[in-house]
Amino acid sequence: MQGQYRAYAPQQQPPQRSPHASNQRRGNMNGAMMTANAHQQAQITQAQLAQQQQQQAQANELAKRRSRKPTDKSIPDGVEGDIVNPEMAQQYEELRNIERLLDTTMTRKRLDVIESVQRPTAMYKTMRIWITNTVEDQVWQGNGLNVDAFDFNPTMESSYRVKIEGALLEDSEEDQKKAAEAAPAAEGEAAEAPTPAAAPTKPSFSHFFKAITVDFDRSRSRNGAEQAVEWKKPEAAGRPGQPAPEAPGAEFDEFTFKRSGDENSNITINLFRHELPERYLLSPELAAAVDMTEATQQEAVMGLWEYIRAAGLQEDEEKRNFRCDDILRQIVGRGDVGYIPLLNEYVAQHIRALPPISLPYTVRVDEEFHKDPKPTIYDIRVAVEDPLRAKLLALLNKPEYSNMLKEITGMDDQLARVIQAVTVSKAKHGFLTALAEDPANFVKNWLSSQKRDLEVILGETANSGEITSGDEWRRGGNESVWGTQNARESVSVLLSRQR
Repeated sequence: MQGQYRAYAPQQQPPQRSPHASNQRRGNMNGAMMTANAHQQAQITQAQLAQQQQQQAQANELAKRRSRKPTDKSIPDGVEGDIVNPEMAQQYEELRNIERLLDTTMTRKRLDVIESVQRPTAMYKTMRIWITNTVEDQVWQGNGLNVDAFDFNPTMESSYRVKIEGALLEDSEEDQKKAAEAAPAAEGEAAEAPTPAAAPTKPSFSHFFKAITVDFDRSRSRNGAEQAVEWKKPEAAGRPGQPAPEAPGAEFDEFTFKRSGDENSNITINLFRHELPERYLLSPELAAAVDMTEATQQEAVMGLWEYIRAAGLQEDEEKRNFRCDDILRQIVGRGDVGYIPLLNEYVAQHIRALPPISLPYTVRVDEEFHKDPKPTIYDIRVAVEDPLRAKLLALLNKPEYSNMLKEITGMDDQLARVIQAVTVSKAKHGFLTALAEDPANFVKNWLSSQKRDLEVILGETANSGEITSGDEWRRGGNESVWGTQNARESVSVLLSRQR
């Protein structure tokens, strides 16, 4: 007896939903949208792919042309006996040896020039600075009250004007003497002799400094805080990797300022150096290791590394570590082991900006001094750029150099084609000479050589033994065994190996 089961009525039951139905629906919607975008993206990709394939085909064609281009410029052996003038072959080899020597020398010199330009050597010259001052409306100058105007409250105030001039001294004593004679004359006015600005080859006074400040003796000045003088070199944008050009107004040979005062006063002129790369003052601990008191950060790091190597402090097992002696322990500051990759950090803790060059000067406003004024002269050392560096840069960036290289490359290609023609002519000459001397044996040996070549070309292909053993290999033309696809592919492989 069969059991009674309740009939299944799907229309009476609510539709069952998957817990991720909404996500599936959202996925379908997104899937349709992504399909459309994917189709659009596929079209763009196909266009780009076609362009890439075309570029790749062009690159392959150029590579094939370059591979077919002859490059051998060596004259074949034994050609001396086949030409009219055998001495020409010897002269050609001598010229080739001279060319190799010239290429080697020029390449080495060019690399030396590039290294010299990238790592310029610091040079120092003497700059002479003249400091003078003039006065205006002082009591002894008689420019006080105006009786005729009945003005008993004069508006004019006693003042002075300080002038600072600088010029590089030449190397010879005669030029130094001329520079000394070009000092400002009486009353602090500039002399009529040509100033450094008149010589275009010399950098100006402001070229060597990034800032100039003047400190006044506040104990004697009435408004010392307002008397401060400061000049900063404006920055000019330059291309990356190239020195920035001087901003407009940053080049001058004379720095002048005017202040009020009717008494002699002391001032200090501070000149902040402008050097690229910047030099720093080293701490006594670092100076004891690198044997320098002033250096760039890179020079200090290299000096510290040389000290570690000279003292044999680098560890044998771990080359990145070094042992610290008493001097290095003060520089590293922690533990007895230092790390070579952290040399920059060690050095950065022991350098600080160089102090400015301070030039004291007494501003004289009395009548006795100005009867025969004399400037205060200082000689300081400034870093100058190597004059050969500009010439070397112009030499490296010459457009004629690239044109010359193209011309030499064209001559090399032409020479390689001539040598290839000579090689082919020598091979033809040898072939015909051997045929003329003994035709029967030559033809016999030549046919034997052709048969061996065919065996090598056919290799392990089917029926290769039957073809080479019979007379089939003797028949030429496109329908012969020499014109088969297998033979052509094998010949192409052999030729490519020879290249």
